[in-house]
Amino acid sequence: MKDEKKRGRPRGFDARAALDKARDVFWDRGFSAASLDNLSAATNLNRPSLYGAFGDKEALYLEALEAYRQDGMEVLKQALDPSLPLRDNLARVYAGALAIYLHGEIAARGCLLISTASVEAVEHERVREVLGRSLNDFDGEIEKRMRIAAESGELAESADPLTLARLASAVMHSLAVRARAGDSRETLEAIARSGVELICGSTHV
Repeated sequence: MKDEKKRGRPRGFDARAALDKARDVFWDRGFSAASLDNLSAATNLNRPSLYGAFGDKEALYLEALEAYRQDGMEVLKQALDPSLPLRDNLARVYAGALAIYLHGEIAARGCLLISTASVEAVEHERVREVLGRSLNDFDGEIEKRMRIAAESGELAESADPLTLARLASAVMHSLAVRARAGDSRETLEAIARSGVELICGSTHV
């Protein structure tokens, strides 16, 4: 968060609560279709207060993306607890992802980054930077677990931790898109199980 005094946020203002409300608007509508009226209504802030609290619409969206990225990294780190088998780790990653992707008042939302930032990344350089950094961070966290698995013998010595991490992420991205497209939980869970088998089964010693 930037300097709250500089932005003139009102006393007692709950920035994270308002940010979460704005995030939900962007998640459902996308950046371009989310109007200032939508955002004002969701956050209970009029336009001047909204600008004073977060800056312009793009700044608000970027802040929502960053908060989502940070939350996602925390969930990912917990799921990849190295005291558990890699197979269990990946199952937990995908189960946690589906709990998020299938949530939504109107329909399944998928992933905020994949569903919205990938659309805006072409025209918005700052969005592209957050998206790329986020994907790399997720890959990096999974890669660390893959390296531990390779060193402990859970994976074959010939396994490439980075490639496997990217593959694990690719499964997650597919789940996000398919959830937003309306695939059933059963279908998505079957894809997740296949992803675990592909990564752990085919590369095990």
